[in-house]
Formats: sequence, structure tokens, C-alpha cells
Amino acid sequence: MAYWLYKSEPFKWSWAMQKEAGAAGTEWTGVRNYLARNHMRAMKVGDKGFFYHSNEGLEIVGITEVCALSHPDSTADGDARWDCVDIRAVCDMPKPVSLKAIKANPALASMSLVTSMRLSVQPVTEAEWDEVCRMGGLEPPPRSA
Repeated sequence: MAYWLYKSEPFKWSWAMQKEAGAAGTEWTGVRNYLARNHMRAMKVGDKGFFYHSNEGLEIVGITEVCALSHPDSTADGDARWDCVDIRAVCDMPKPVSLKAIKANPALASMSLVTSMRLSVQPVTEAEWDEVCRMGGLEPPPRSA
């Protein structure tokens, strides 16, 4: 069981766009950081994740699920170093959880979103998952398969 956080600039790919992709989901493309790529390679179908609006909004707005394992990124122009997973929208976060609120919560002081701000795909511990879901009014929290 694993949990993740995906960061996206809403003017490039928003939560609304992710939801419009439907049950088939869409590739999480364009990641060109080795650590973030390795996180995607570790993902399993059914893993849940937070969808975070970066640069504008700065908040967790939805819950996603991995629907296809790591595969070559279709935007990598044949460069075999870069992989991606497919994710689909599961549900809205009833009350978006802001970065400010996350930073103010001592239980989340070690969360990657606080300590590794620039990383676009991040692991989330089960305790962090539960706490952010609680803050967002999502109880009980959706569980990874």
C-alpha cells in the first residue's frame, strides 16, 4: 500500500482537466527528475495520490489513483530514461487543503511537500495521508488497493 502526491500547474493541467479524462485516466507525463521518475516506477495499480495545484492555488484539490503501471513517457521523444504512470481522478477533496495549512500542522512537518517542495511526484506516508484527508473533510480516507 502506497500513497503519493502529484504536483501540477493548473494552467497546464488542472484538476478539472484530470476529472475530464474520465475512468481511463491519463499519462502523468513530462517528469524529468530521476527521483520523481523512480517514485513512478515504484507505483502499483490502485495506489492513491493527492492532486496538488502548484504555483496557483497551492492546495490539494483531489484524490487520484494509479490505473496503469510505469511505461515509457510518450512526450520523451524516444528517450528511454523517462517513464510515467497513468492516473485517474477518484474524488474531489471536499475542502481543499492549502500548503499554508499543511505547513502549520506539526504532524506534517516531515511531509515531502514541506521538505522537498520542488519535487513533482512525492511519496506520502499513511499517517500524512490520513491527516491531510482529515483536514480536507474526507473521512474515512480512500485507501490504496
